[in-house]
Amino acid sequence: QVQLVESGGGLVQAGGSLRLSCAASGRTFSSYTMGWLRQAPGKEREFVARITTSGTITNYADSVKGRFTISRDNAKNMMYLQMNSLKPEDTAVYYCAAREGYEWNYWGQGTQVTVSS
Repeated sequence: QVQLVESGGGLVQAGGSLRLSCAASGRTFSSYTMGWLRQAPGKEREFVARITTSGTITNYADSVKGRFTISRDNAKNMMYLQMNSLKPEDTAVYYCAAREGYEWNYWGQGTQVTVSS
């Protein structure tokens, strides 16, 4: 299995930027599809972005497309989410996740992102 730890969350004004990081340990990081999901207060957890094992394919939720960029560094066992042009509706706890099949099997503890208007 893999252990995941997020960092980089915080408070930012609307229009600002943040970079989230996810550090992985355990089994071979490069064998996992990785992703970011988020959960806002009172809402269900939702998909944000994912990246395939080699990093060649990425997918984004429509709500973040063009503003967020997911990337990974398999040599460092790291994944990132660059978030630009942040909006108040991006406020949520952001989770790093890993999967081998179609379900997210492993989760980090989450990092809070708060965007003020």
